Amino acid sequence: MSENLEPAKREGYDVHGVQEKWLPVWDEIAPFRSGRADDLRPKKYVLDMFPYPSGDLHMGHAEAYALGDVVARYWVQRGFNVMHPIGWDAFGLPAENAAIKRNESPGIWTYENIAVQKASMRRFACSFDWDRVLHTCDPEYYKWNQWLFLQMFKKGLAYRKASAVNWCPSCQTVLANEQVVGGECERCDTPVTKKKLTQWYFKITDYADRLLDDMEQLEGKWPEKVLTMQRNWVGRSAGADVVFQIEGRKDPVTIYTTRPDTLYGATFFVVAADGDLAAELAADSSAKQAFDDYLVTVKQTSEVDRLSTDRPKTGVFLERYAINPVNGEKLPIWASDYVLADYGHGAIMAVPAHDQRDLDFAREMKLPVRIVVASEEPDPIESGVATAGNGVLVNSGDLNGLSKVEAIDKITAQLESKNLGKTAKNYRLRDWLISRQRYWGTPIPIIHCPRCGEVADENLPVLLPDAKGLDLKPKGTSPLGGARDWVEVKCPTCGGDAERDTDTMDTFVDSSWYFLRYTSNTRDDVPFDLEAVKTWMPVDQYVGGVTHAILHLLYSRFFTKVLHDLGMLDFDEPFTRLLNQGMVVMDGSAMSKSRGNLVRLSDELAVHGVDAIRLSMVFSGPPEDDVDWAEVSPGGSAKFLSRAWRLSGDITSPVGVDFTKGDVALRKITHKTLHEAAQAVESFKFNVAVARVMELVNAARKAIDSGAGPADSASREAAETVAIILSLVAPYTAEEMWDRLGHEPTVALAGWPTVDPALLVQNSVICVVQVNGKIRERLEISPDISEADLHALAMSAEEVKKSIGDAEIKNIIVRAPKLVNIVI
Repeated sequence: MSENLEPAKREGYDVHGVQEKWLPVWDEIAPFRSGRADDLRPKKYVLDMFPYPSGDLHMGHAEAYALGDVVARYWVQRGFNVMHPIGWDAFGLPAENAAIKRNESPGIWTYENIAVQKASMRRFACSFDWDRVLHTCDPEYYKWNQWLFLQMFKKGLAYRKASAVNWCPSCQTVLANEQVVGGECERCDTPVTKKKLTQWYFKITDYADRLLDDMEQLEGKWPEKVLTMQRNWVGRSAGADVVFQIEGRKDPVTIYTTRPDTLYGATFFVVAADGDLAAELAADSSAKQAFDDYLVTVKQTSEVDRLSTDRPKTGVFLERYAINPVNGEKLPIWASDYVLADYGHGAIMAVPAHDQRDLDFAREMKLPVRIVVASEEPDPIESGVATAGNGVLVNSGDLNGLSKVEAIDKITAQLESKNLGKTAKNYRLRDWLISRQRYWGTPIPIIHCPRCGEVADENLPVLLPDAKGLDLKPKGTSPLGGARDWVEVKCPTCGGDAERDTDTMDTFVDSSWYFLRYTSNTRDDVPFDLEAVKTWMPVDQYVGGVTHAILHLLYSRFFTKVLHDLGMLDFDEPFTRLLNQGMVVMDGSAMSKSRGNLVRLSDELAVHGVDAIRLSMVFSGPPEDDVDWAEVSPGGSAKFLSRAWRLSGDITSPVGVDFTKGDVALRKITHKTLHEAAQAVESFKFNVAVARVMELVNAARKAIDSGAGPADSASREAAETVAIILSLVAPYTAEEMWDRLGHEPTVALAGWPTVDPALLVQNSVICVVQVNGKIRERLEISPDISEADLHALAMSAEEVKKSIGDAEIKNIIVRAPKLVNIVI
């Protein structure tokens, strides 16, 4: 038997018995059901990021839902009608891979895991509204994925094109740029390669400026780290498009540059080796064989490696030349992997003196380097380090002597006057690739007709075919293509033979609007009720991991803006406030079976009980910090909860007693606790709120044992306050305390007690006196004491005088009324 469990047993507090007692009561009461017609409380929407149903809940879930529950339960206590729904992000590769392994439909595995997780969430006392539940793999849900796709298709925001895409050889499917982490598949860590395919995209780039500019609405409400990550991902830059003629080619080539002022410094021209332009230029050249051989290597290199600054530069001279529009100079054209086909226009002018990657390439290929911006930095030809290029222009014709800004304005105007260029913006953001070559996802509602082209299938939902008989093993094409009875259909427009699209949608489509569906999850005629959305949206508080800072959050913002433009929403940002939680680790490392440091939530709950785990998660530190379970004491949490529970059993004053007649000293501590706990919760310092309630338990225990006594109304007020605050983090213990105090369930709806401002006025404070950094005395003093009086009082304290002795006093720092620091 765990020694950590013994204290609770010795105190007579049956942790698991209390859980079994109250869970069915809460099921019957349904205290967190939202949206009743007669509920006139002000509304608030609190949302946790919904889980993927891959087995039972783990330690990360425990932390996330404990934190989200603090927020939801707090606002219920503050008198709000809180909508706190839950669902499952249920499509995706894990279910499909499990189905392949078990030779069964992905749906069986998925719904079994949902049932397991739902039961665990109930035991974990999550304050969810169980009438507002959704599963994204239900046809009733993914029907509306398809409907939303078709709205975008009709608006030109969903389109199909052939391009080189990220390809995971293991998962045998394409990946969006955001799903490639460090050059590897985010799911299986396999190095990602490129493959040319015709795929569906959402035109998120049309919203790039709004995705950036609207972040002003989120300043101070979202973590700055997340906003920075999104800004960097969109990656807007200002510059110019410049037109270069290519010798022997009719059509010119446009490049994008942020530094058109350095055009005179261009000494060569580079095109993306895997782009169409490179293949065209090499086609009639004696360099074709060398180019073809080089292209094989490029396609095996990840985008991350290609962009690495410390990687040796490689390339092939295509024996073709571009003409510099400002001076007519012929620039040799090279194909290289350090230029990307889908960034800018897939070609660059190379200015090696003032760009490090260009300089590295020039040195490798022995190409000329020309300085066009004066600086006091060493010559790049000799140093191998490109200069910043922030001085005045030199070697640049009529730009000589101009500053960077002046030169950019002048050269851009000159180019525009000759139709050789114009001001332009560029973005790192790429359109969202949504096609996936897997079974377990939303079918794309498009029919391909040889006569009519791409035709919308309005007969929704387009259901997934039965997985039975289909080969789900990854093979580079969608398993749906094997369901010929499903694929072969008549064209809705002409009635001729046609075929369904066999790809499924990226599962991030499912999670890009689910928060809207919760508001009216039973409607089968619309994706969401417009009036319900006006009532509840936008989400007041969103809670989830920072791992979703780019993918999910960016896509959700995009969907919201599209729906706003379609006239379906009257707001354009979905989440007003965002709280990110850290990870739960063990001994400083992520938990995993291979490391031998995996901690099972079910084991911890069996030993310590739900409340001790929840309390430990919340008390471990700020929500955004990682929780190292090796440094957490659920046994200590269980012991504290037992002391709080015992406190409620010692109260003898009746329910409804007049608190104002009680012990003033204890009442001051109680009201100070209420005030500071509320401030802590609203500023996401949940651990501080727990610390304050622990202090109140100690103060109440001391008052009952040696001061006010159990019959004093102040003792009851303190005990009831403990129960109400604890209901945010330890609901079973709080409910049992509330019951022992003589109240009907549930404490979750008790209401936050009103703080008496008069009881917050301090008559005295504790001042710490340090000698060489060590605390030697604590003085109870008036909060209005002067620095001179505090200095004299500190120097006269016996322990302070002992510590100083005959030593020389070098400095005394007085910060009334909190601190005196003496340096000897």
